[in-house]
Amino acid sequence: TDGKGIYLISNKDSEFNRLCLYDLASGKMKTLTADIPWDVNGTELSKDGSLLAFTTNENGMSKVYILTTATGTYKPVSNLPVGMVGGLRFTSDGKALGLTIASHESTSDVYQYDIASGKLTRWTESELGGMDASALREPQLITWNSFDKRAISGYLYRPPASFTGKRPVIINIHGGPEGQFRPSFMGRNNYFMNELGVALICPNVRGSSGYGKTFLDLDNGILRENSVKDIGALLDWIAQQPDLDADRVMVTGGSYGGYMTLAVAFRYSDRIRCALDVVGISNFNTFLKNTEDYRRDLRRVEYGDERDPKMAAFFEEIAPLNHTAEIKKPLFIVQGGNDPRVPASEAVQMKDKIKQGGGTVWFLMANDEGHGFRKKDNTDFQFYATIAFIQEYLLK
Repeated sequence: TDGKGIYLISNKDSEFNRLCLYDLASGKMKTLTADIPWDVNGTELSKDGSLLAFTTNENGMSKVYILTTATGTYKPVSNLPVGMVGGLRFTSDGKALGLTIASHESTSDVYQYDIASGKLTRWTESELGGMDASALREPQLITWNSFDKRAISGYLYRPPASFTGKRPVIINIHGGPEGQFRPSFMGRNNYFMNELGVALICPNVRGSSGYGKTFLDLDNGILRENSVKDIGALLDWIAQQPDLDADRVMVTGGSYGGYMTLAVAFRYSDRIRCALDVVGISNFNTFLKNTEDYRRDLRRVEYGDERDPKMAAFFEEIAPLNHTAEIKKPLFIVQGGNDPRVPASEAVQMKDKIKQGGGTVWFLMANDEGHGFRKKDNTDFQFYATIAFIQEYLLK
């Protein structure tokens, strides 16, 4: 408000995006959040410039802080639910902060935080389509050590307590690979927990965003399989949990998560019951050859350049397509016929080879879809087919 500086977010000289103050006169930049080892996402300045609210992404969870601009000191907003926060807005008098929160029991609702008292008031109750939110359980942040002792984390959604005994598990791996699972409202995925009694684990394997620049690059090129080993370590963790059934685990994921699913399906075939691959990559060589031109160079930076003979040989070595004989458990492949990112040929070649080898494979192709299903008739059909697959191969 005094016009002498600019608040900005920068990852210069840091693993993370940090809140900084750039002095216009001197050209110097001062880091304000050096002691928060996580990304700062969003900011909002009060009308009089005395307060600045900012959100961070801490292990996928949103945290909110309020900074006093005169001193540069800040304190966290406590008692927020586990979830995602956005839409920060100060009231005109600066005494309260409005925010939008999505959590396990709310698609997205408006709250007001009173700065003096610390009281959090919920303003809205979003429509949940008749779902009983009281049965939904808050997700638990879990961590496990991988093969190289590196800590990997994710979120565990447990079914209601009315389901007793060891619960079957679905591991759902995000795409990207530079994506990140963040705890929010799970929509129709709640059916798996509430109606089928399945526990859902959403891991953030190495290569996920949100954990710093170094972590983001830990799966690049020839390091690709290390992220698959992170799921192997998660299978070890599941086996140690008294309420989870290590003998009934399904792995699933979309896009890059689909590749991860196929890789887990052959590498850890004896430790899972079944796998569901949605628009996944079955061979990086054929994927890079057939994906749309506008994506190819960008993907080569992440996966490696298939024009390099050593890289091409590595891709053949790790390709799930070349390990179909090791996939001993039922596989469900879902694909869009018009997918510009992961072409349908990736799914078709995988399905054909498993069938030739006598394996069990379900196959669902929607000719009028792209990278993931969007049309309601198709998404409904996919969901019902997924439930049928789970009932047939995971729950029995």
